Amino acid sequence: MVVIRRLNCFDYPKLKKLISYLCTDDSDRLAKNLMQEPPDIINAMLPLSLKFRSESFILIEDNEILGLITAICTPGNPYKINITRLIFKENRYEIGKQLVEFLIQKLGGKGANTFSVVIDECHNELFDLFVNGCGFRQCSSETLWKIEQPNPQQVNFKWRYAQNSDADKIADLYNGEVVNIYKPSLIRHSKEFKPRFFQGFTKFYKTRYVYEESNKLLGYFSITTEDNINYILDITTNSGYQLEYDDIINSMLSEIARKKHKFYPFIKQKKYTKNSERLENYLKSKNYIPVQTHYILVKDFYRTVKEKSENWNVFILGESQITG
Repeated sequence: MVVIRRLNCFDYPKLKKLISYLCTDDSDRLAKNLMQEPPDIINAMLPLSLKFRSESFILIEDNEILGLITAICTPGNPYKINITRLIFKENRYEIGKQLVEFLIQKLGGKGANTFSVVIDECHNELFDLFVNGCGFRQCSSETLWKIEQPNPQQVNFKWRYAQNSDADKIADLYNGEVVNIYKPSLIRHSKEFKPRFFQGFTKFYKTRYVYEESNKLLGYFSITTEDNINYILDITTNSGYQLEYDDIINSMLSEIARKKHKFYPFIKQKKYTKNSERLENYLKSKNYIPVQTHYILVKDFYRTVKEKSENWNVFILGESQITG
């Protein structure tokens, strides 16, 4: 009999056994990481609008865990669900599909209307599973560029920390810079640009900044890290103004260098924004290295599921990490 239920603290031995089929070196580390995200009974009972942690569900057959899926509500927009991890036993493709469909039905029943997942460009099987098997569609992509030896220079760039009161202006700037064909899937609510109330429960730390001229918001920047070693620099600027990337990036690197002596910075290129090509040309001119490209896949809750593919070969989603 097949059962899908929430992960609990007593599942560690069986979960470790599942992961041992998928990983040759880091199975114990991965299993421990998963169990460091124990399900919170209170969080499980809350409506989507109040959830503050990710949730993991497992598929069990004959008392053996055969698959796991993890999802989290988008901060500021709890009805937009991000699937962050999918694991299942080798060659059991139907398990991955069952878990995805279970998650969509369960959270869709609570009001979720959009589901998204980010897939590494080399994971063709995962792409097939979500697109051909579960009705997701490819929206756009993002690329991370690595700065090999950061050496920040002092510049006169007058930015400031973003405040909650800036959220509406930031949303207007961000949404205005999204290319029109991507807006139905990628526009963001102003609440998504505010720190979440339960900030201490997140796996990452994000610092936000804005740049203004004559009371007009021209730039929004964020620095995100999960481990205080690898930092992702995200830049959104008004395409009608030629802000200098040298000034912006040096300011961001200097901010990190004030706290960390050794760190590995990555610049995020959002392919769905108007300034994407200009940023890419700048990054190439600096000989920065593109190290990882992710496809953004989206499914609206009421979109029809497509035909099942018979050629899937998927194993794990969610553990490809940038390391220095």
